[in-house]
Amino acid sequence: MLTVTLLGTAATRPMPDRALSSAVFSVHGRHILLDCGEGTQTALHRHGLSPMKLTLIALTHYHGDHILGLPGLLQTLDTMGRQDALYLTGPEAGHDAILSAVLTLADELSYPVHFLPVPQEGLSLHALDTRWPVGTTLKAFPTVHRISSLGYRLDVPRTRKLDTAKTTALDVPKPLWRMLQQGQTVTADGRTIHPDDVCYPSRPGLSAVYTGDTAPCETIIHAAQEADLLIMDATYPDDTHADKATLYGHSTFTQTAALAADAGVKRLWLTHYSAMITAPQEHLPAAQAIFPHSECGMDGMALTLTFRSSEM
Repeated sequence: MLTVTLLGTAATRPMPDRALSSAVFSVHGRHILLDCGEGTQTALHRHGLSPMKLTLIALTHYHGDHILGLPGLLQTLDTMGRQDALYLTGPEAGHDAILSAVLTLADELSYPVHFLPVPQEGLSLHALDTRWPVGTTLKAFPTVHRISSLGYRLDVPRTRKLDTAKTTALDVPKPLWRMLQQGQTVTADGRTIHPDDVCYPSRPGLSAVYTGDTAPCETIIHAAQEADLLIMDATYPDDTHADKATLYGHSTFTQTAALAADAGVKRLWLTHYSAMITAPQEHLPAAQAIFPHSECGMDGMALTLTFRSSEM
């Protein structure tokens, strides 16, 4: 299962019912925090998400409305007695200065904080924390904003179904079955056994994509292909604001819906509303006319994605 929780949906400044940008991806009780605007740790507490279970904080870019909650969150983790390393990622351009400033504001911490750029093949969450399922991968992709910016896609693989007739025929010891299901090659009695030798074909996993601030671009369409959920910038309500959206590196409701349709995603959550949008639902029909599975993201909105039981 993959649970997605929106913590904040406001752009630039917080509103009475909207905190600044932030979301959480959760698997097996471990969390990735995406962006960390003001009030993020309050929102984590409000929605029952322990900051102590954070493995990684993925920042889309270094504008204040996406990072100013970070020093306070790091301090809170220190007071809670965290010892495990915490990992940060984000655009490499400017990260040294940002990380230095954040750690200076947070003061001395009881745990290490490491910056990890996301490699092209993706970042293995299991390698950072073995409580994440084997094969769970976070990938980064460039987006179009006024400064260097990234979006992120999390993929959670589905454990392969074991063909027990084949494991029996090959006399594979039972302690190795789980490893084979997770895609690992094993050795037994001097024999090398590959997952394909004893498993049914791979089945679709789960995926969620978060863009941060961005204008529509081909990199998002490519990165979000057939994702179960896309969470994307919808700063402006309609295309009368398209020129402004382009100028500031943002998207409109209808632009975002069109991109979701092009990417073939299963579901779209609109987010990052400007202060001019007092009632997001009023603008939703225009997005749904383009992509019917569009929804207005709201603070505290959560969704648990599950594997389809009908698949082998």
